[in-house]
Amino acid sequence: MPGGSLHWPVWTPYKLYGEVDYIYGFPALEAGNGFTSAQGVMNIAESLGYVAYLWLVWRFGRATEEVEGRGAPSSKSVGWLGEARSIGGSEAGLAVLIAFTTSALTLSKTVLYWLNEYFSGFANIGQNDALSLLFLWIIPNGLWMVFPAYMMYVFGQELLEALAIASGESSSTVSVGRILAIKDE
Repeated sequence: MPGGSLHWPVWTPYKLYGEVDYIYGFPALEAGNGFTSAQGVMNIAESLGYVAYLWLVWRFGRATEEVEGRGAPSSKSVGWLGEARSIGGSEAGLAVLIAFTTSALTLSKTVLYWLNEYFSGFANIGQNDALSLLFLWIIPNGLWMVFPAYMMYVFGQELLEALAIASGESSSTVSVGRILAIKDE
């Protein structure tokens, strides 16, 4: 918060966000609203999940020239962050399960956050004009739904593919659409 020991230089931009969204500003703090602290605890769990996934991939994965996986970026497009790594066995299963679950946590937490605003009559963001709301709240917070939803899709496909392979089915026949399709038999 402004005036705190860590406000400058680390959290200076946060002052603006606290004015755009009161749940992260003085109004919620002064009202004793526990949502922000509860969300902070969930943020810790979420961060630990992502760190565990990255640790598993870096610890047990091996660098490879081939880009594998449904959501794998090209190293040409993202530099060293796009280094292809291949992981197998139970470590791969654990990594994908952790990533899928953590992505679901991120998405669910963000949807809850939006629903909290809606059902409170936009008590924490209603003071903003439409343009500020769009660029300082909707777009930044919307990304916390778009990317985790994409990650859930990618990791979900990998989980389905692994289950299909384990059951003896060809991995090329696995897709969410195929599994959800209603078949006439």
